[in-house]
Amino acid sequence: MTNQQHRPADPPPGDDQPRQDADLAVLLERLLAQAPGKTQKDLASAAGISYPTLNAWMNRTRGTSRIDPERLRAMVDVFRRWGVATTPREFFEAVGRPAPGPSGDEREARLLRLYRQLPEARQRALLKDAEAMLQVSRIT
Repeated sequence: MTNQQHRPADPPPGDDQPRQDADLAVLLERLLAQAPGKTQKDLASAAGISYPTLNAWMNRTRGTSRIDPERLRAMVDVFRRWGVATTPREFFEAVGRPAPGPSGDEREARLLRLYRQLPEARQRALLKDAEAMLQVSRIT
């Protein structure tokens, strides 16, 4: 019989440890580090979240799986205003939820980017198609 050795830092075999790279606390720490001069209190205030709640998420003393999606989006918006690149997908994945589809603003921005890349004749054709789709949607 052999006795398998493992380093003390390794989790015992069979223990399922949460992925720390997908943890909300790790994500918030990383993003706050990219926002010089900003604190947890600044984030809580700007996102409309109580500081004790945000602090509990950061210290992992309160679960994150049931956070209101609007709170997650509010934190994304705050970080973006502070010049920190992040996405709703990062936040949703950090709390173990599937990432939602693009918001209306994101869809519109994507459509506009695509539209601007088309030659003028194709832009006109796209507008005609969109007008036809609108007419059909009004009938149904």
